[in-house]
Amino acid sequence: MSSSNGVVGEFLDEIEPVIFAFGAAITLLFVGAFSLNPDASYEFVLGIRRWILDTFNWFFLLAMLGFVLFLGFVIFGPWGNLKLGDEDPEYGFLSYFAMMYSAGLAAGIVFWGPAEALFHYSTVPPLYGAEAQSSAAMPLAVQYSIFHWSLTQWSCFTVMGLAIGYFVYNYDAPLRVSAVLTPILGADNVDGAIGKVVDILAVFATLGGVATSLGFIGSQFITGLNFQWGIQLGDVGTILVITGMVVIFTISLVLGVDKGIRRLSNFNMIMFALLMLATLIFGPTFRILELGTQATGGFIGDFFQMSLFTQATTTSASKWVNAWTVFYWLWPLAWSPFAGLFIARISRGRSVREVAFAGIGATSLATVPWFAIVGGAGVIMQHTGAANVLGPVSEYGEAVSGYVLFGNLPIAGPVLLLAFLVLVTTFFVTSADSSTLAVSMMTTGGKEEPSALNRIFWAALQGAVASILMVVGGVNALQSAAIITGAPFAVICVIATLGLIRTFQDDYGSLLLQDETNLLGKSESTGGQAPAANVSSHDDD
Repeated sequence: MSSSNGVVGEFLDEIEPVIFAFGAAITLLFVGAFSLNPDASYEFVLGIRRWILDTFNWFFLLAMLGFVLFLGFVIFGPWGNLKLGDEDPEYGFLSYFAMMYSAGLAAGIVFWGPAEALFHYSTVPPLYGAEAQSSAAMPLAVQYSIFHWSLTQWSCFTVMGLAIGYFVYNYDAPLRVSAVLTPILGADNVDGAIGKVVDILAVFATLGGVATSLGFIGSQFITGLNFQWGIQLGDVGTILVITGMVVIFTISLVLGVDKGIRRLSNFNMIMFALLMLATLIFGPTFRILELGTQATGGFIGDFFQMSLFTQATTTSASKWVNAWTVFYWLWPLAWSPFAGLFIARISRGRSVREVAFAGIGATSLATVPWFAIVGGAGVIMQHTGAANVLGPVSEYGEAVSGYVLFGNLPIAGPVLLLAFLVLVTTFFVTSADSSTLAVSMMTTGGKEEPSALNRIFWAALQGAVASILMVVGGVNALQSAAIITGAPFAVICVIATLGLIRTFQDDYGSLLLQDETNLLGKSESTGGQAPAANVSSHDDD
């Protein structure tokens, strides 16, 4: 009994009451509205989604491109030598990258890898005039899927992680999303009313963004059971599948970062690489390499054109760019609070350059080959008639594409299909782990290791959000939730970027001045022989 009181007591003592109460209340209100009046709630959410996309699509495109350009300058410019704190990094770079990749949209990357290029092959993006399902459409289809999932999508995570980490470890701000406001409010005032509003929004956005992914992954299992074995699950079955996933990631979550998330992330990356390599070997190898090379070249050459394409001449209701590119930017923006907080949590002691490169450089080096190989294999097999993937996709939805693709690969098809399902699940588990940990940190005032009860509470609430949205509104409701929760964080990420630019300028200038002062002192003590200043000596690379 005393043990129980101790657990509950720890939970009650650690929570930040305002952020916890309002974050949970808004989420429960959202869930309750959908439960009691799903039709009206869905129409209301859909109306907000349309207004956001119709009014601000240009802003989201510009903001996300701006994040990429800023991070590119950080990687190659002098600011990259600055560090997040003075300690040594907690993890080796490979484990660090694996956790960052797994905490991001890796589950979505695995889910959409076999599917997205097929959609663009079937209906060519309006930026290009190629005929649908033609040879000319093939590289364009793979190119656009690479564009949607590589550099840009990871940029908001990285900006948020850099801002939180830098202000926490260098300016003693609390380990919360509101730390990004440090240049405006000061580290001592981040805990005020404005900071609390940002953290409450972050809790709600995280739950909406993760619920979208949980629903996607749940739908993949439900669709697979129906497609492969004719098993149809009703609403109860859907809830049971999502509940099972919640239980799995909760177990890993309670084990903590080192025992749970780190080990599972390392497993994920090994499985990811093996599945990608096996697809290349057992698929049409040389056709995949040829198509992937052309698609990657197109992605590089057309990057700015694709980034700024707003489809301005088309009516709002039919804009392809809103349904695809803008949604793909708002989904990670909904994830940016928790992904950024988790990145900050594991980045102590790293240089700014390392964080920026791991965030958009290393992740792209993993993502581009995945879509070139897996997406390219699907398009080639569809175009050559080796497999009919589009037929089942049109009947069952995009979740079935992986079953058809891997099931039709010769020799190792069934094994690869099983590996695909395992990988989707384990990637999602690590994403859900890190998101729940981040929400727990936000609602405890920045505690790095929140209590198990706190983590279990938020894990259960995430499952409830996903289950109800899947049952009453399906994928459209999930996408709407991601768009609505992601939109405010486009503004917050812009504020974070501007704050970093100002702070990096000041800190880098102070660093140079300190070096010059130290060198001047050495020069006087050694008779005027002073070496040139070397700012890179502060880098830990």
